[in-house]
Amino acid sequence: MTEQKGGKDQQHPLYNRDRPLIDNILQTQAPTDQHLAELARLKIRYQGFPGARDIQQDLDKVLQQWGLTESELFEKTRQIHQVGGIYKSRGKREEQDWN
Repeated sequence: MTEQKGGKDQQHPLYNRDRPLIDNILQTQAPTDQHLAELARLKIRYQGFPGARDIQQDLDKVLQQWGLTESELFEKTRQIHQVGGIYKSRGKREEQDWN
């Protein structure tokens, strides 16, 4: 990705969809498999993104609240995905959400 002139932060195209989800996750005391999977997915989405600093900080805050490192989160979610079915397809055919 090219560097922005003046270091100006960018607006992530999925910010408005992700912000309410992160607000919900922030209020979770005991994470479910779904919460863990969502947190990992969002950590990957915003990793290194030049903007959405509030989201990046809140994702780190959730990790801290749950007493997890990023490595532990990814290990847990690998185990969750190995079992499968965490993201159910809304359609008839099997598909993955890469958004």
